[in-house]
Amino acid sequence: MKKSNVRTQISLFGHFGHNNFGNESTLQAILYHLYRLVPNAEVTCICTGPETVAATYNIAALPIKPLVGKPWTLRNPVVRLVRRIVVGIPSEPYRWLKAIMTLWDTDMLIVPGTGLLTDAYGLSSWGPYNMFKWSFIAKLCRCKLVFVSVGAGPIYTVLGRYFVKSALALADFRSYRDASTVQHIRGIGFRTNNYSVYPDLVFSLPENVIPHADARRRRRVVGIGLMEYAGKYSVARPNNAIYVAYLETLVVFVRWLLAHEYDIRLLIGDVCDRAVAQEFISLLKQRSVMYEGRIITEDVTSVDHLLSLIAATDIVVATRFHNVVLALLLNRPVISISFHHKCVSLMSQMGLSEYCQDINHLNADRLIEQLCDLEQNADKLRPLIKHKTEECRRALDEQYDCIFREM
Repeated sequence: MKKSNVRTQISLFGHFGHNNFGNESTLQAILYHLYRLVPNAEVTCICTGPETVAATYNIAALPIKPLVGKPWTLRNPVVRLVRRIVVGIPSEPYRWLKAIMTLWDTDMLIVPGTGLLTDAYGLSSWGPYNMFKWSFIAKLCRCKLVFVSVGAGPIYTVLGRYFVKSALALADFRSYRDASTVQHIRGIGFRTNNYSVYPDLVFSLPENVIPHADARRRRRVVGIGLMEYAGKYSVARPNNAIYVAYLETLVVFVRWLLAHEYDIRLLIGDVCDRAVAQEFISLLKQRSVMYEGRIITEDVTSVDHLLSLIAATDIVVATRFHNVVLALLLNRPVISISFHHKCVSLMSQMGLSEYCQDINHLNADRLIEQLCDLEQNADKLRPLIKHKTEECRRALDEQYDCIFREM
């Protein structure tokens, strides 16, 4: 029998604390509304970067997969496999016991947003196995389990499909962030009508973190959101050709922008994209693109910082999904370079389908056409974007009320 709690105990589960600013903005959004509606909540975050989360948000944080023994840096795949068999598997019962102790007095386990329903980066860590494990333990501990505006796919493996379907089947409440996620979940054989569709949680970031002032600029500024594209969201065994072609296409696009009196601000949505920005600048030099003083690069350090950089643009051309979402929140006309069905679905939802291109078939001439059209129609599009983002915010308020009203 559970002990009675004085305060409401709520745990969050996700890939947080690793400076993916889309994931961090999701965590900021859910925390804000959780405390707004359940002010007595005691929150724990079960995540991949607990030290960072604890320091940043002043909440308790635990690893999704507690380390057993000393950390080893192993390059040899055979040695890694042997260690997993000799150390990893036998230590799993200990991790289950730790998870039970964590959730024993918890009232609710929330899986908030992001694209967790995928095995593109493996089954372990924040992948389907651990999501299933924590979901199963939540029900074992009589803890309410909710999936909130989650995204899905790709799911390549039989085990991945099994763990995702099993975790979702255990949920007391499940909502998906778009129709394409519903379609993907049905495609792996999860059949249920007990779900809702609500927008991405980042649309519910508190108003006070969103900069609204437009600074006057000497030239028009195009924000270009670069992304380290491994291709795992498109095919199970990708090669590097698409990524190389992606950067080369953007070089042609940037050359045109500079020639037509635009300045450029490079935007990143994850710390791992810093290397892409450096690679892109080197590629511009190799292709003899003259950009002195016309291309602005900064190391992004937080969601607030990224928002301020987007606010300093007139138009955004972005690859990472949440760079597009944040640009829309700032009422910026945006072109999405789509690497996943979620990008296409978002642009369709916002009435901007014609301003989307598939990364696998990215074309510089088409990008130029889209940018010219976007700029020409910007005065008509901004009220549409504002209306759509307000709709998203209202829908998410409704969802938060539904989830937390009984708490």
